[in-house]
Formats: sequence, C-alpha cells, structure tokens
Amino acid sequence: MDRFDAMQAFARVVEAGSFTKAAETLHMSKTTVTHLVQQLEARLRVKLLNRTTRKVNVTADGAIYYGRVVRLLADLDDAETGISQASAAPRGRLRVDVPSPLARLILIPALPDFHRRYPDIQIDMGVSDRIVDIIDENVDCVVRGGELLDQSLMARRVADLQLGVFAAPSYLARAGTPEHPGELEDTQHRVVGFLWARTGKPVPYALRNANESLLIKGRHVLAVDDGNAYLAAGLAGLGVLWLPRYMSAEHEARGELVALFKDWDLEPMPLYVAYPPNRHISQKLRVFINWIVDLMAEHANGPELARRAPGLSNK
Repeated sequence: MDRFDAMQAFARVVEAGSFTKAAETLHMSKTTVTHLVQQLEARLRVKLLNRTTRKVNVTADGAIYYGRVVRLLADLDDAETGISQASAAPRGRLRVDVPSPLARLILIPALPDFHRRYPDIQIDMGVSDRIVDIIDENVDCVVRGGELLDQSLMARRVADLQLGVFAAPSYLARAGTPEHPGELEDTQHRVVGFLWARTGKPVPYALRNANESLLIKGRHVLAVDDGNAYLAAGLAGLGVLWLPRYMSAEHEARGELVALFKDWDLEPMPLYVAYPPNRHISQKLRVFINWIVDLMAEHANGPELARRAPGLSNK
C-alpha cells in the first residue's frame, strides 16, 4: 500500500462524501479508491468511514484522522513543489472558478504578468456565474461577488466593487431619461434582470441619497444569469443596468453607456475568494489571492482598497 495514495484517497472520500466522486477527481477507479481506504483502515486498525448504499459518513476516529491527514498532505505538497526551498517560486496546478466579466476584463488580460512572476504555476480556470461545489468539483478556490451564504467555506474579502446605474443612449432615446430612481418602477421603463445563482431570481437594488433610501426592482423583458450577457443586453438598449465600475468604464468612455442618478449612492458589492474548509492554504494559492487583491485595488476601486484589504501573509 502506498500510504500517500491511501491518505489522499481517504481525504477525497471524506470531502466528496462518495467513493465514486472521489475516484473521478483522483482519476482512479472506484475499486482502487475503495481498496486504498480499506488497506488504510486495516493498517490503523480503526474504522474511518461508515458506508451505506446511499452515502458515506466519517466516523469520530476518522474525523480526527482526517484533520491530521489534510495538514500532512498540504505539507507534502509544499515539500514536493519545492516551496520550502524557494518560497518566491511556488509551483503546481491551481483550479479556480471566476465570474465571466471579471475573467474577460481584468484577470485574463493581467495573467501574462502573473506568469512572468510565477512561471511554474498552472491555472485551470472555470469561467462562469454559476454556483460551484468546491468540494465535489475539487476546485482550489472561487472568486464571487455578493455576500457569501455558504458559511462552511473559508473566504477572503478581496474588494468592494463600486456600482453605478447605466443605460444605453438607444434606450434613453426610446424611454426617456429618468431623473429619479423611483421612475424605474413606472410602466415605460425597463431594467435588465440578473438571475442570481443562489436564488434564480432578480434581486432589488438599494439606492440612497441625503433624504431617501429606496429598493428598486423594476420590470424586465429579459433576465439573464451571465454577466457578459447582462452587459450585452444593456448595450443593446434592452433596459437599465446596475454595473460594477470596472465593467462600465470602457463603455462610458466610448459613449455606449450613460450614467444615471449620479447624486445617489449604491451599496458596494463585496468580492470574495473562497476555498474549502480544513485545507492548508498552499503557497501557490496564497500568491494567487494576493495577486487578485493587488489587481482589484488597481482596476476596480483605486489605491484605497490596497490599504484596507491587505494580502495574506506568506508565512
């Protein structure tokens, strides 16, 4: 029995809750994973998992052992990638999932600089606005906007995205320019709906000024669940948009979007990097998170963010 393979198989079964899912993420057969865990239990003379036809649960002894195994595997990963000898040059594969507009407008254009600094890190990037099951899909981290509802995840708040309200000139020519946010509830106006993955429904937006606080939902003829499609719908004149400034800046400069309600404030949208619980933060993940913090300070909200959201320590 290869003890490393056995411990890795056991940890993945605990995290995935299934021998089948663990085998898929480890690129092994289910039979191999089962035998490795059985051999590990035989060596330890302890039952680590309770198996039924429907699910797999970790035993009390297994939970204690899992916590130790996770730390040990993380240390082995650091040792194998040479991080202990060359902390400035982390290496290995990172599996991340990020929102499509953030990937297109900020992260991917900046990746050449990241790879110049960390040439031995390979990034496998999923680009979507869907909810990703970090454990089942064996993802190292996700970048997401909005408040995190899954309290089981570990997370770093890496930015506060400033929002604005915008419309295309073609929309304003057809529907008129609203002077007050409350007008968006009138019958002649439309918004583009964004279907949040958590609920599958559009959510109202909060605006306030010195005298009023409003929640605006509006009416839509189109609702989408992807950030790039949402922006495209607004540019096509299908309704009013709520956008992070990093998404609107280029189109404002070209006259393709017009900012509305400049005397009103919108609550910033928090941006998080989230990763699985009970996982050691590897050096490659640590430098990736720090890179995102610096990048968002530069492109999303200006230098003040860098002072308020420091990166993770490399120690």
